[in-house]
Amino acid sequence: MDKRESMWDLYLKKGMSRRTFVKSCVALTSLMGLSSDKVSKVVEAAEKKPLPVVIWIHGHECTGCDESFIRSGAPLASDLVLSQIALEYDHLLSAASGEPFEAHLHETIEKYKGQYILCVEGAVATKDNGVYCMSGGHTFTSTLQHAAQNAAAVIAYGSCAVSGGIQAAKPNPTGSSGISQFAGKTPVVNVPGCPPIPEVMTGVVMHVALFGTIPPLDGEGRPKQFYGNRIHDTCYRRPFFDAGMFAESYDDAGSKAGWCLYKLGCRGPETYNSCGNMRWFQGMSYPIQSGAPCIGCSNAHFWDDGAMSSRLPKFAPPIGDVDKIGAGLAAVTAVGVAAHAAASVVQKKKHIADEAKKNEGAGE
Repeated sequence: MDKRESMWDLYLKKGMSRRTFVKSCVALTSLMGLSSDKVSKVVEAAEKKPLPVVIWIHGHECTGCDESFIRSGAPLASDLVLSQIALEYDHLLSAASGEPFEAHLHETIEKYKGQYILCVEGAVATKDNGVYCMSGGHTFTSTLQHAAQNAAAVIAYGSCAVSGGIQAAKPNPTGSSGISQFAGKTPVVNVPGCPPIPEVMTGVVMHVALFGTIPPLDGEGRPKQFYGNRIHDTCYRRPFFDAGMFAESYDDAGSKAGWCLYKLGCRGPETYNSCGNMRWFQGMSYPIQSGAPCIGCSNAHFWDDGAMSSRLPKFAPPIGDVDKIGAGLAAVTAVGVAAHAAASVVQKKKHIADEAKKNEGAGE
């Protein structure tokens, strides 16, 4: 990329209207989790700032994060790549390959030193000097360290890049781990998930691109706007949990009626992510809505924690033993219904007596 144009420059070049440009900026503002009063700042940045150079490198992974990224619906991944960022290197999305492609990576690092955004997908294989993950004749460890130390910011996409992912599951023969220890002093934004939600991926990179800073992070380095709530807090099955109504198997009446999947191993009460409110496939659905419990894929070590085979503890603070809570709540509910019925009878009798008095008064 010889001339760094702004997002607005590209819209003009493509003959797109100012209205379309502003609508895109409004959508980006919402996507990044910002309030509407920030729209003017997003428009200003999109008008003046040159498109950010992005380098995307792949470590020990399955390419699932890239596959998720290209399914983003707001903005469309095609719009993001062609009009909103300058993606200079990515194994999956680049047409080039071989030695010229690897040479371009190193040229880009040198040319835009301290200015580019580094997106990292996949874990670092640390055993035996990193020989279990190599590209272009170099270990991923060395490529990552070189690219990270010259980047403006690093985005760790997926649980593999954040904490090692499935590759780091016991016995972890390749010594796979997250990337943060190899990033040096460059700030890292963790975007866990297996894979992350597409719109979360695009929202994070656009925040860094437009504002030149990383978004507000929680204690684990995750963007607060996307990882600020547990899935349990936004789950439409939450009322059934509170009422002690749990599915006991995947084909029982409770499961078919949409009851809570806690007893079937759902990790929603301990998992921070946006699945419950943003959902997948442009808001169409997410695992719990499809009848499958959350496996906590954005949690570190989720594979070793028995996400596919065991349930969370019977005791769920502060409510107590979830195996007994249903019966207890049912009894409480029955008492409440009876009390409500009794109160209704008293109220009805009082209403009849009041009406009778009124009629007597009218007769006089």
